[in-house]
Amino acid sequence: MNRVYRVAGHRFMVQGDVLCDKVGSIAGFAPFEVEEQGGDVLFSFASRTIPPHITTVQYEFTYEDVKGTFGRADDGYILILKPCEEQALYMWTPDGEDTVYICGNMSVRLFRFAMWVGFGLMTLPYDTVGIHSSCIVYKDYAVLFLGESGTGKSTHTRLWRENIDGSNLLNDDSPFIRVENGKVWAYGSPWSGKTPCYKNERYELKACVRLSQAPFNKIKKLPVLQAYGAIHPSCPPEFAYDGKLYDHIGSFVDKLLRGVDFYHLSCLPDRDAAILSHNTIFDE
Repeated sequence: MNRVYRVAGHRFMVQGDVLCDKVGSIAGFAPFEVEEQGGDVLFSFASRTIPPHITTVQYEFTYEDVKGTFGRADDGYILILKPCEEQALYMWTPDGEDTVYICGNMSVRLFRFAMWVGFGLMTLPYDTVGIHSSCIVYKDYAVLFLGESGTGKSTHTRLWRENIDGSNLLNDDSPFIRVENGKVWAYGSPWSGKTPCYKNERYELKACVRLSQAPFNKIKKLPVLQAYGAIHPSCPPEFAYDGKLYDHIGSFVDKLLRGVDFYHLSCLPDRDAAILSHNTIFDE
C-alpha cells in the first residue's frame, strides 16, 4: 500500500501498510492526500527495522516527557524521540537518498513530530520552511503572528476572527512558508498544534508580526536586522546547528525579508490590539 500527499506544493509518498495505516489514522493528513498518478514525488517515507547510530549530536530538546536528539549518523541526519519509560522512535534520511526512514515507537505524538522534521529536511532546499506561528488570512492574503509559546499568538488570531469580518485561520502552529519565483506563500499543513485546522490552501504572505505582551497596544515596522531577529527564533531549531542546513535557512530568510514586511506588536489580549494590527498591515 502507498499513499501520496501534497503539502506546500511538494508531493511525497508514504510507503508500506504500517506507515500508511498510521498516517491514515491521523485526521490532519486527510485533506492533503492526492491521487498517485500525475506529478513528481519529491521523496518518500518508509519503514526500516534497524536505525543507524547517531555519531554527532547537534541539538537536544525536551517536550512533555520526551527527550529529543537531532544530529548526524555516518551518512545522514537522524532524529531520536525517547519518552520516559518507553521505546524511542527513530527517523533518519541518508545523504543523497530521497527516502525518510522511520522505525520504533509509532505513537501518534512521536510519529507526527517525526514526519514534520522529515518533511522539513527534504523540502528545505526548495525554500520551504515550517514557521512556528499562527497564521490568519484576510482578503486572500496571509499574515503570520510570531512569538514564543504562551505569548498570545493563538489569542491574537482568535481576536482577528472575532472582530475583523472576513478573517480566517489557516494554521495555528506550523504553516509552511515557501518562496516561489520571487513571491512568498503561506501554506496550510497537517501540523497545527492543539488546534484542528488542516487546510490544503495557500495565500500570498503579506506580513509577519512578532508579538510581545504589554500593558498597552503599540505596533512598529521593523528594519531588516530587527526583522531577522523576529523571524529567526521561529525557524526550526533542529536545523540551526548544521552548516549545510543553516545555509538553506539563511538563504530562505534573506528572500523572506526582501519580500515581506515585518512588524513588532506590543499588546494586550484585546480587541483594540487586533484592530491596530489589522489597520496597520492593510492600511485600513
